[in-house]
Amino acid sequence: MAIRTVPPTDTATVDRVVTTTPAPRTAPVRVSLSQAVYIIWYRDIIRFWRDRVRLVMSLAQPVLYLAIFGVGLSSSIGRGGSIAGAGLPASFSYLQFMYPGILGMAVLFTAIFSAMSVVWDREFGFLREILVAPISRSAVALGKALGGATQATLQGVVMLIFAPIIGVHLTVLSVLETLPLLFLLAFALTSMGVALSARLKTMQGFQVVMNFLMMPMFFLSGALFPLSGLPGWMTVLTRFDPVAYGIAPVRSAILGGTGLPQAAVERLSSITIGSYVVPVVADVGLLVVFSAIMLGIAMRSFRHRD
Repeated sequence: MAIRTVPPTDTATVDRVVTTTPAPRTAPVRVSLSQAVYIIWYRDIIRFWRDRVRLVMSLAQPVLYLAIFGVGLSSSIGRGGSIAGAGLPASFSYLQFMYPGILGMAVLFTAIFSAMSVVWDREFGFLREILVAPISRSAVALGKALGGATQATLQGVVMLIFAPIIGVHLTVLSVLETLPLLFLLAFALTSMGVALSARLKTMQGFQVVMNFLMMPMFFLSGALFPLSGLPGWMTVLTRFDPVAYGIAPVRSAILGGTGLPQAAVERLSSITIGSYVVPVVADVGLLVVFSAIMLGIAMRSFRHRD
């Protein structure tokens, strides 16, 4: 009977076989949309909070406008009767009329320039790392828009402390009405800024475009003067300004607590198109539609980036 011999096991051969066996592949970790949005939002908030110089200086311009334009024009224009016709109390000043517009200005400037972080991240390579990460690219646009809107809303909230100084009486109801309106305005403007910055490649180009857009949007929004009785060409421009539909409901909410007659509040804050008076609900609706359009453009821009 033949006996079959088995060669001894070669330990080196076994080790070689073991080490050359490919390791099983692990599935890539996919971050959910909400988690990605939160991470991007949180990063922008931390950067904003740590930049104390930016925090202080972003309040300087609205305060200067309030102090110089408000006090100077209030003393030269006179009392409320000269602002928008008869029917206003003698105690109502131009400074009080201008205050809601300055809130809108603080939100406008902070919201637009918060979108600069997109260009900044592109120049330093961080944006490319985000775009190749296992997250939806739409989350980048939404997170940036929410981060900028939060920063701008906080700036508007800080500006509320100046209300008693200039004689604007804020009630709990007026503050609760004002805060979501400020956030909506901030979100709309930040979405516009993100949509533009997604297509701009340099910081210099972004600053030129933003400065070109910001000042006309601010001056045509009704922040410094009522939107009634204007020349025809200027009336048309103001009706196409999205910031006007954000400041109008903010002014209505704030002046509603100052004791002005309701008819006077509507005359100072309402936007008219022909003989049609645009209600506050329509102002908010138009701003929501504008936000959705700008956010959609921003998301599409990030999805089609290489």
